Formats: sequence, structure tokens, C-alpha cells
Amino acid sequence: MKCGIYLRISKEEAGSSTESNSISGQRLIINQYIDQCPELEVIYEWCDDGYSGINFERPGIRKAINAALNGEIQCLIVKDLSRFGRDYIQTGRYLNYIFPQMNIRFIAVCDNYDSFKGSFLEDVLMMPVLNIVNDAYCRDISRKVKSQQNAKRRNGDYIGAFAVYGYKKDENNHNRLIHDCYAANVVRWIFYERIEGKSAEYIADMLNVMGVPSPMMYKRMNKSKFKTSFAKGDVTLWSPVAVRRILQNEMYTGMMIQGKDRKISYKLSKREKLPREEWICVENAIEPIISREMFEHVQEIRLR
Repeated sequence: MKCGIYLRISKEEAGSSTESNSISGQRLIINQYIDQCPELEVIYEWCDDGYSGINFERPGIRKAINAALNGEIQCLIVKDLSRFGRDYIQTGRYLNYIFPQMNIRFIAVCDNYDSFKGSFLEDVLMMPVLNIVNDAYCRDISRKVKSQQNAKRRNGDYIGAFAVYGYKKDENNHNRLIHDCYAANVVRWIFYERIEGKSAEYIADMLNVMGVPSPMMYKRMNKSKFKTSFAKGDVTLWSPVAVRRILQNEMYTGMMIQGKDRKISYKLSKREKLPREEWICVENAIEPIISREMFEHVQEIRLR
């Protein structure tokens, strides 16, 4: 019987996981099991290193499932059910409907489960309970991570992946923002020009004429992997919208602002924007680039 083995470990588990949950540990456990089953022939191995099991949008698991559905393998082996997936609805759909219809054998070694040998009691009682427990683990981890992140935000620690334009992360403390001298001077110039009565369109044109890299290009020049939906091509120029975003960003006054949106569900990547009163704002958490008075003056100009 041609089979494939699937291995997975999430970022959260990587730091504190036991050796048996490591990729090498999973592989060892599965290979020891296969050594006792001469009818099994391993022809594929897929691995998702650093992926959560809460959904099936993982490159390794997609390849494994496609191989099973395309008839390339007749058996899929994992260390335990949580490696395959932690969403009990999706996991149950594959184990109870899709794999049986395709006559795909599923083995979870440490859960002592083999779909070709499982009894009615195991299928009806044990499997749903294990899937629900695995799903609850993800819910608990999500709650703890969210709580820890909010505690850091209230403490004035920056937890974003990338620093806002004008700042950079302190090399000795990635939760602390310090001035990026070049970009900070550009931010100051933009505010001064706006106070002088220049429009966002004029400021953007002048920045492009002077050859000042746009925020996106500046991050690329610094070898950042930053991505944004605002950039439409490889070469991005300053736009009035980019200028206005800077002119309306209160963080330049020294206020740390985070938590502007949140996930709709720990199972989904989609996010929803939060009202201003729910943002986490900490005064004087970072060194200001402009004064509070200058910022307020620019907002008055904008409103007029």
C-alpha cells in the first residue's frame, strides 16, 4: 500500500514543544510504526514547519490531500490527529466523509487510530472527542496570545511586524521604536510643507521630483519583506494618499497606537476595524518626531 506521511509543527509549539512533537520526533515515531507494517510503502513525505493546524490552508497538507484524492497514495499517516488538523469540523469532514469515499486509509499513530481497523465506537465516540479537544487547544492558545499581546500594548511595547515609516525597531529591543533619521526628516518636511499651505498633491509631486523613496520603496531598499495592498507595482512613487496617511498618523507625536483591528475569529484570517475608543493608546511611549501642537495644527488645516 503506497502511503505518505505528514508532519507539522506550529510556531507556538516550536519554542516549548517536547521532542516527540518536533519534526524529527514525529518522523521517528512514524517510521518506527511503519517498520512494523510491511504492507506499507512510504513514497511521499510532506511537512508544514511553522503552520497552525486550525485551518487547512497549509502548503504541505494541501499537497498531501491532493495526492490522496488523485490516487497517488492509498494511505496517509500522521503522528496524531492534532498534526493533521485542529479544527474539529474540517478534520471530521475529511476523516468521516472524504477519505472513506475515496477508500483512503488514515493512521494516527499515537492516538492508536487506523481507519481500516477502527471500530464503530472509535469512529462515533473517540474521534469526535479528540477533534474537539484539539480544536479547544487552538482556542485556548489564541486567547492566551491575545491576552499577552494586549498586555504588551498597554505597556507601550510595539508588537507590529514592521515599524511605521519614520521609525525603526531598536536592534537591542524589537518591542521599542527609535527614530530612523532619514525617514524621520522626511516626515518633518511633510508636516512643515503642509503648515506652509502646500497640498498633499504638491508634496507628493515634490518628493518624487527630489527622488525621495516612497515608504514602500524605502522598506525594500532596507531589505524588508513588508507587503501592502497599497503598492500596485514593483516601483512605487509617493501619492497624495500616502502623504495624507502620514499627516494623520498620531504616532509621530510620541503616542503608541495599536490594536486598531482584530480577527473576527481565531479560525479566520479576516479582520475587522475597531472604533477609536477601543484602540490601545499609550502617551509618550516613543520619541516624538513632531510636536503635539504641530500635529493638531495640521489637523485643523485638514478640517478647514
